[in-house]
Amino acid sequence: MDLVPALERPLKNVLGAATAKVMAEHLGLHTVGDLLHHYPRRYEERGQLTHLADLPMDEHVTVVAQVADARLHTFASARAPRGKGQRLEVTITDGSGRVQLVFFGNGVHKPHKDLLPGTRAMFAGKVSVFNRRLQLAHPAYELLRGDPDEPGEQGEAVESWAGALIPLYPATAKLESWKIGKAVQTVLPGVQEALDPLPDALREGRGLVPLPEALVKIHRPQTKADVADARARLKWDEAFVLQVALARRRHTDAQLPAVPRVPRPDGLLTAFDDRLPFTLTEGQQRVSREIFDDLATEHPMHRLLQGEVGSGKTMVALRAMLAVVDAGGQAALLAPTEVLAQQHHRSVTEMMGELAEGGMLGGSEHATKVVLLTGSMGAAARRQALLDLVTGEAGIVIGTHALIEDKVQFHDLGLVVVDEQHRFGVEQRDALRGKGKQPPHLLVMTATPIPRTVAMTVFGDLETSVLDQLPAGRSPIASHVVPAADKPHFLARAWERVREEVAAGHQAYVVCPRIGDEEEGTGKRTPVQDDAEKRPPLAVLDVADQLAKGPLQGLRVEVLHGRMAPDDKDAVMRRFAAGDADVLVATTVIEVGVNVPNATAMVIMDADRFGVSQLHQLRGRVGRGAAPGVCLLVTEMPEASPARQRLNAVAATLDGFELSRIDLEQRREGDVLGQAQSGARSSLRVLEVIEDEEIIAEARQEATALVAADPDLTGLPGLRTALDALLDEEREQYLEKG
Repeated sequence: MDLVPALERPLKNVLGAATAKVMAEHLGLHTVGDLLHHYPRRYEERGQLTHLADLPMDEHVTVVAQVADARLHTFASARAPRGKGQRLEVTITDGSGRVQLVFFGNGVHKPHKDLLPGTRAMFAGKVSVFNRRLQLAHPAYELLRGDPDEPGEQGEAVESWAGALIPLYPATAKLESWKIGKAVQTVLPGVQEALDPLPDALREGRGLVPLPEALVKIHRPQTKADVADARARLKWDEAFVLQVALARRRHTDAQLPAVPRVPRPDGLLTAFDDRLPFTLTEGQQRVSREIFDDLATEHPMHRLLQGEVGSGKTMVALRAMLAVVDAGGQAALLAPTEVLAQQHHRSVTEMMGELAEGGMLGGSEHATKVVLLTGSMGAAARRQALLDLVTGEAGIVIGTHALIEDKVQFHDLGLVVVDEQHRFGVEQRDALRGKGKQPPHLLVMTATPIPRTVAMTVFGDLETSVLDQLPAGRSPIASHVVPAADKPHFLARAWERVREEVAAGHQAYVVCPRIGDEEEGTGKRTPVQDDAEKRPPLAVLDVADQLAKGPLQGLRVEVLHGRMAPDDKDAVMRRFAAGDADVLVATTVIEVGVNVPNATAMVIMDADRFGVSQLHQLRGRVGRGAAPGVCLLVTEMPEASPARQRLNAVAATLDGFELSRIDLEQRREGDVLGQAQSGARSSLRVLEVIEDEEIIAEARQEATALVAADPDLTGLPGLRTALDALLDEEREQYLEKG
């Protein structure tokens, strides 16, 4: 008797080693349960055909279509037997659009026999364009025999597709949708043993179907209502299990002790506030109060601070750090890159002035020491920084993840501020916890405005504070799309615009998607023209060279990218910040935290390669002073393309929350939640974090109540199993690093 539960059985035991290997390598599916949770992406109705006009370029697709005609061509070929090669051209149609299939050489014989005019089939392949026509070269195909509306058709019926709806699965070139469908058919009888993660009362109270029924209906629906029932149920599973994981994290954190940190009156914080040349915004004051209230409690603060580009998050975080130093503790600010750590160190010491010169001549009586700690520091400087931390001489340390290393010890760590777009992993969090006498308070800052549902889903173990007003004196940024392919003179005008800004005493950024030499670009490009020589180069090294010799000749052009030595990067940033360079040609290393108020212009080359939120982040680097900013989004994408629409949306609004919503609607859920790319499973397969806001909010309430009443989830084995699955391997990363 097999003691392994049906859904945990390895696929190799059920489907054979070869199929299981392909499923593991290309889809990340290892067990029967994994396969059953690999849901169809969509369904085709028997007798109806895929709309061919909307096929995405360069993507692997599966379509249901009818053969319109098939022609076999013979041509001279030195490589073919007897000097003659064969090419089969098959035209498939949905009744309006057409796509051409092409088969060559020995691969023509079977399709020539199978794909007769009038035949319906599923076709899978990569979409390309040849002679201005959509084409699939050597597609795999599966004939749809025995259609209900074609009772006279000869041949055996394909049992898998006997229903009215044909499931089409997320597939790969190595594993077509119908092969996945047949594998599902093999394992589907095991669904009756699926453990239900939802408590009975919750499921029945919301009228949701049992899990086994939902899995059958999602894979083998008879009607569209079956699909709707299944999706409604499975969305709840995903929302609820994730929210229970987050609720348990919050519950565990709330049990931990922490040292309350109450700033002393007339201390460092008061001295800092007194020397500020401006008044804090209402938002900054409100969020500061929320943070100070948390810091005063006996349990660790776990707060997310999010806000618009330039809304003054760093100021709020610095005041929190000063409050902790006032209360006798130390504060650590973690940045994701050395460039950003150095930038933060520079701006914090500038803002604090003599208050950052503790123990030094000229330092104020309230002063503390602010030290920098990164992986590339020299041995002597590093030794001194470590000594300042362990003795308590340094109240504030700013650094990269080098701060988490075993060698780094604190006198009394009271607050950790994490400034990064990616989540701070549970391992790092625990490593830092061990460095305090008791767990330190935690403030996570994100520079990307996040819709409420994503905040509940990705950062659901943190309380949220939002900064939504810009400080007085911030200038508006005008944004324009520059269609380089349609109107090349627009690009020439962009460089003129940069020269005008420099002539007025300002500076400019030029951002490129890659460094140059061997590095790959940051995204896939759809070829829109054959004449590749006409397109501007997209690499920092090439663009800087061309600009310095061409349209920006005579200006001081500098380069900044992630593969430069840390000292070189810092030197470039210092020169640019000091006004000793006119134009900085950079990769996205300047995306967050870089603050040069005199920089007023930004040109983003090949802007369609960047995400909406990333463009908004980059744009936030200009207009930081009194002079207005301008951001030019250069693209070669045609006007009707989705990429151009995306750029138009960025140019049309400066509202980061609105843009983050657009961004979310245009991306797959797994991307949004930070899951590893390239086919790795996303923990969210049917839940859509924008559309399903209500479900997420209700699931959070239910999960919080359940965990408060029963933190160990006794009597809910199905829920515990689902949690284990969510938190294993890469999903630990998904949940904690978002």
